[in-house]
Amino acid sequence: MVMQEMTTRRAFVARSLAAAGAATLAGSPALEALAQHGIPQRPIPSTGEMLPVIGLGSSKVVEQIAQNGTEPVANVLRALVAHGGKLVDTWPRNPANDAGLGRVLALPELRGKLFVTTKVDQVGKEVGERQFRDSLRNYQLDTIDLVQIFSLTDLDTHWASLKEWKAEGAARYIGVTVSQDSRHADLEQFLRREKPDFVQMNYSITERAVEERLLPFAADRGVAVVINRPFMNGAYFDRLEGKALPEWAREFGCETWAHFSLKYILANPSLTCVLTETSNPKHMEDNVLTAAGPMPSEAQRQRMRDFIATV
Repeated sequence: MVMQEMTTRRAFVARSLAAAGAATLAGSPALEALAQHGIPQRPIPSTGEMLPVIGLGSSKVVEQIAQNGTEPVANVLRALVAHGGKLVDTWPRNPANDAGLGRVLALPELRGKLFVTTKVDQVGKEVGERQFRDSLRNYQLDTIDLVQIFSLTDLDTHWASLKEWKAEGAARYIGVTVSQDSRHADLEQFLRREKPDFVQMNYSITERAVEERLLPFAADRGVAVVINRPFMNGAYFDRLEGKALPEWAREFGCETWAHFSLKYILANPSLTCVLTETSNPKHMEDNVLTAAGPMPSEAQRQRMRDFIATV
């Protein structure tokens, strides 16, 4: 649940949408596609349950509850749900902020409409158990949709616990995350001996280490793949500051640099859902519209890779 959206992204999107005439205006192909078909969905391999391809990484906006209250996270989740999304990815922070998120999840317009995840990120069985039970209590849930071991932390200990929680019905799905390329070999070894429901990994137009091997391997193993860091925690926008979007990108509906990376990711059939992190409902809407619009072909994706290597 990384992929933090920085000020540079807000500035980029605001300027680009203004220049493009705003992608969400009536008559845009993406908006028409969303109205007709809804946000695209892909199956969770272990059950066949369908999951919308855009979700919310809520780390930053949940951390800001203490300063900004619960309305920002409530508004961005309303925007996600209004456009057909449902996955909200989070992990335990502190009791006050987590309880604030729980109040939002319990709102009548949101309760039962979200696919809620959490993580275990501490060492030790008892500590992990306490983290999970605290999440259930703070989020006001009897069952959490997806429980993950963050960055393979104390993997063997917590994996046994996750299987127990799933068996008792406290977790619907279980999985693991990686956030560093150095852990890819460990993740592959884990996937060879176990079959989690989900795995989460970094992937973007500028961060493609999982593209050739790990991403298709997970898909071949029948594991749902959640993608984080589509904008490299904002570093992507820093890198492209002042650079003009190539005209040919508009052939597949790109009007902003945010679209450029998201469309590159979403065109890959091996993944299940992409987490985009924002506290701005308009950005959440724009992310969903990106998924509803046209996607680049493989030849266009190669052109995207070639282009990004030059900037």
